[in-house]
Amino acid sequence: MIELIERPQPDPDPGHVVLRVAYAGVNFAEVQHRRGEFGPPKGIDGYDVPGLEVSGVVASVGSGVTGLSEGQSVAAYLPAFGGYAEYVSADVRFVAPTGALPLPVAAGVPCVYPTAYGLLLDAGGLSPGTDVLIHAAAGGVGTAAVAVARTLGAKRVFGTVGTPDKLASADALGYDALFLREEFGAAVAEATGGRGVDLVLDPIGGATRAQSLAALAPFGRVVAYGDLARSQDWTVDAWALWKQNRTLAGFNIGDQARRAPERIGARLRQALTALVDGALPRVDPIVVPLAEAADIHRRMEAGATNGKTVLAVAAPD
Repeated sequence: MIELIERPQPDPDPGHVVLRVAYAGVNFAEVQHRRGEFGPPKGIDGYDVPGLEVSGVVASVGSGVTGLSEGQSVAAYLPAFGGYAEYVSADVRFVAPTGALPLPVAAGVPCVYPTAYGLLLDAGGLSPGTDVLIHAAAGGVGTAAVAVARTLGAKRVFGTVGTPDKLASADALGYDALFLREEFGAAVAEATGGRGVDLVLDPIGGATRAQSLAALAPFGRVVAYGDLARSQDWTVDAWALWKQNRTLAGFNIGDQARRAPERIGARLRQALTALVDGALPRVDPIVVPLAEAADIHRRMEAGATNGKTVLAVAAPD
């Protein structure tokens, strides 16, 4: 359940800044957070505040912080959540200036684009000339990943969607071909002349993950980064990997925030710069009032959303 609560405005800890939030991005991980899939609430009085990414202005600066000042427009990744709020404290390692990028667009960058770079480069090892298949092609990560893959030199980028009504919205993102997920195996084989693809980005799991492994070219790789199908009983035999020259890898931005935080900040700055200078195409998000957060979560659970949605929290002065 999502409900409105009141809390005191936070003070910045050392190495942190407090942001006055203008917009908060919406991600499926926040649905999982609300459902308790990441454990019981850890917040004050048994409440957790969702929200992994925001844009806004710096309201106050903690000790030891350099390079950021009050009133500056920034975007931030929030590994401990908290973005659906008027104010939030953010670790400066995950904060970057937005430059000329509009704040609604910037709100959808800090979680999604570092994830896309991490999937394609850190876990996926993408190299120029690679054929890539992106599941959930019309979603937030898919929208970012198809553009990032192009800039990294991918030869062809294919995508899958769960329902026919999502084909049109995903088609505008620049995929070479789009397939319905339930029939993508044969479609990929036909599109690649039977060779298969070099890299698959898979947040679905279950039968989709098994079919993705089968759709790989020699020495291809599936990168798992979610389990939307909630098929936790699915397993893969290591023999099936080494005997058929396949790799199964994983990516989780939360773990990266704990063990390699500097990479997230670097990817965030890289993405914001590329979006400002036009190296990455700017995709305007769907903006809805914060009061509609519960409805957006319901629609996201039902698979009825497309692209990136951000919540309008408070317009900047």
